[in-house]
Amino acid sequence: MALSDLQPADLAAFADTQRAAYDELTAKGLKLDLTRGKPSSAQLDLSEGLLRLPTGHTAADGTDVRNYGGLTGLPELRAIFADLLGTSPANVVAQGNSSLTLMHDTLVQSLLYGRPGSVDPWGVEEEVRFICPVPGYDRHFALTDRLGIEMVTVPMTDEGPDVEAVAALVADDPSIKGMWLVPTYANPSGSVCSERVARALASMPTAAPDFTILWDNAYAVHHLTEVETPTADILSLCAEAGNPDRVVVFASTSKITFAGAGVAFLAGSEATVAWFLKGLAFSSIGPDKVNHLRHVEFFGDADGVRAHMRKHRELIAPKFAEVQRVLAERLGGHDVAEWNDPAGGYFVSLDVLDGTASRVVELAKEAGIALTPAGASFPYGDDPRDRNIRLAPTLPPVEEVTAAMDAVATCVLLAAAEKLGA
Repeated sequence: MALSDLQPADLAAFADTQRAAYDELTAKGLKLDLTRGKPSSAQLDLSEGLLRLPTGHTAADGTDVRNYGGLTGLPELRAIFADLLGTSPANVVAQGNSSLTLMHDTLVQSLLYGRPGSVDPWGVEEEVRFICPVPGYDRHFALTDRLGIEMVTVPMTDEGPDVEAVAALVADDPSIKGMWLVPTYANPSGSVCSERVARALASMPTAAPDFTILWDNAYAVHHLTEVETPTADILSLCAEAGNPDRVVVFASTSKITFAGAGVAFLAGSEATVAWFLKGLAFSSIGPDKVNHLRHVEFFGDADGVRAHMRKHRELIAPKFAEVQRVLAERLGGHDVAEWNDPAGGYFVSLDVLDGTASRVVELAKEAGIALTPAGASFPYGDDPRDRNIRLAPTLPPVEEVTAAMDAVATCVLLAAAEKLGA
């Protein structure tokens, strides 16, 4: 029965039951962590073969990968990920281990020098604003805030950002220079940007001639089911709409091979790639091509990446299934929470009773369960409804996921009962 339908005496009894369960939790001395979307040790072990590679030091074109040069990255690695990103190798740059670094550099270059199509550098503008679909990725928001860019939110729907809201914002406001978007298995909602939404984003009129979509394709190959959902071909859609420079695409192997020793990629139009490389040439003499060659030998081709990701799926899909089972069994029918059942990615987005997310996180912390701070999925850490909690079940073993989720459910029910007046 929904908690809001209980009579006062029944609600009080329910709350007493949850307090007793919570007291048992705190007595166990748990130390569990569902905060960040890290690969587990078992996932990292899948790439152990990288440590025995490369077997040589010569690239396919004869380049000695131990030396300087090759600012765009190893051509054969770019070819593999161009296939996965649905573009051509000429549109892809391969760099170091962090796509976040590439995003940072893209924004800084835009602020200092402008983008293709810019009249002036963004930084000379009186105000620079970015559209942020919510709930969204906290690192995107932290980076934007760090650079002094004001964030404007739009809701994230099942098929991507609310495209009508985006269109209304960009139509008449030249200060809106861009937007963030995780198009496939969005963090944390699991949404997938549909062809309709992607086409609208590519073609919509914008008051800023250099409006830029930062398309963070972080989870494009991170499927949790046998259905491998494709990502909309945003580069082609932008080109067809006459806005070829509108999008900058990012990806990495951070959750594919080694999180701390992978490869990051930037993709875009010919003009975007040239613009990025022009700035990069002042800070780099070339990426780690030894690591690039190592990844080429490890994967072989794009199908090698896909096969590797199926091994990841075997390890993490049971953890996501356990999250769904516990939430359904413990919270279903009480009408105090909603959650998604993602087909891919690294997160589950849990919406609890309005005004209780912070309390749930507080209760969980006191019981030894670390959760991402309430509000983390919103700009400035401010969830206006105080209801969203991002769950990251990939790192712990399944039995710890079960224990953590059971504890989270108890905290959700206790916080809800408190909110409803018990």
